[in-house]
Amino acid sequence: MNLEADVCIVGAGPGGALLGYLLAKNNISTIVVERHDGIDKEFRGEHLNKDGEAILKKYGLYEKVENEGLLLMERIEYWHHGQVIKTITPADGDKHVGIHVPQRNLLSVLIGESELYHNYKLMMGTKVTELIKDENGRITGVKAINDDQEVTINSSVVVGADGRFSTVRKLAEMPFRTIKHGYDLLWAKITSPAGWEPTIKQTLVGERQLALFTQAGGFIQIGWNIEEGSYPFLKKQSFEPFIKQVIDAFPELTETVQQHVQSWNDFILLKVQSCHCETWVKDGLVIMGDSAHTMSPTGAFGINCALVDASVLSEVIIEALASHDISAAQLKKYENNRRNEIVQLQEQQLIKEAAYKEHFAVSAMA
Repeated sequence: MNLEADVCIVGAGPGGALLGYLLAKNNISTIVVERHDGIDKEFRGEHLNKDGEAILKKYGLYEKVENEGLLLMERIEYWHHGQVIKTITPADGDKHVGIHVPQRNLLSVLIGESELYHNYKLMMGTKVTELIKDENGRITGVKAINDDQEVTINSSVVVGADGRFSTVRKLAEMPFRTIKHGYDLLWAKITSPAGWEPTIKQTLVGERQLALFTQAGGFIQIGWNIEEGSYPFLKKQSFEPFIKQVIDAFPELTETVQQHVQSWNDFILLKVQSCHCETWVKDGLVIMGDSAHTMSPTGAFGINCALVDASVLSEVIIEALASHDISAAQLKKYENNRRNEIVQLQEQQLIKEAAYKEHFAVSAMA
C-alpha cells in the first residue's frame, strides 16, 4: 500500500493527536499512525495545568472535552500522621489547582474533530519500521506494518510524536542524554470511597513521596516513589507490610486498597527519567513531546508540554509547507521557540524533587 500526505505524524497521543487536528483544520493533508489498536492504553500523565487548559481553550476544544468528562481539582493537601499540615488552593480567579482528563476522553475529542476533515487519516495498529530518505538524506516518509501489510507513506514532513522510547528518534539516529532522577514510580488505581473530594493528597512514607490523584469517574491513582532500580528486590519481599503503609497513611482507603491492590501485580512500574536531545529536527523531520524531551512525572508537565509543542509546531509546519522549505533550519523555528522553556521546566522538576520533604518541615519541628 502506498499513501501520500503533506505530513505523517507517528504517534496518536495527546500531542500527536492535537497536531493532526490543527494541520487538518488548516487544509494540510495529514496521516497519523499509531502502533496501538485503540485509544484505551494505560496512560498515567492525565493532569492538565494552565498551559494545557489554555491550549484547548485557544482552539475551542475545552468545552468538547469537558462534555466528555473531566474533573477539577479543588486543592492539594500535604498530610503527616493523619493530619493535613499544608493546603494549596486555587489562586484568585482560578477554579482549580489542576484538571484530570482521562486520556480516552481527550483523544476521542481530538480524533473525532480531526476526522471531520477529508484530508485527515488515522491508521491504528500501525508500526513504523523505517524512515525513507532521498539522495540528499532528507526524510521523505516512513515505511510501516499494518495488519501484516507493508505500508509506504510519502510525506513532506515526518513528525515523531511517539513517546519516551521513540522509534522515529531511534531510526533518525538523533542523539540524546538520559537524566536520572534517583527514583522510580509505582502506579495503582483504586475506586474512590464515598464522599472523597477531588483533591491531590501528598505524604511521606519511609521518607519517600506517596501521592493520591483523584480521577474522573470515581477513581484514585496512587503514585508511590521507590528507590531507582529497587523494584525487582521489592517484589521478592512480602507485599503486606508495603501496602500497610498506604493504609496507615490514609485509613479511609483501607477497604478500597485491600480490594484493588492485592499483590505486586496490581502496580505498574514507571522507570523515571527525563532526556535531553541534541536537536529536535532534521531535514523533513521533527520530534515533539516526550520524543524530544521526556519529562519526569513531577508537576505533570509532560502532557501539557506536548500540547504546547503541537500548537507551536503546527504554525511552523504550515509556514514551511507554504514556503516549500522543510529544511532543518526552517523546522528549527519550533525548537528555538520551545527549547529554553523545556530546559527550565526540567530544571524545575529536579529542584522540586530535591525540595519535596520541605513541605513537611513544619510537622517535623512540632
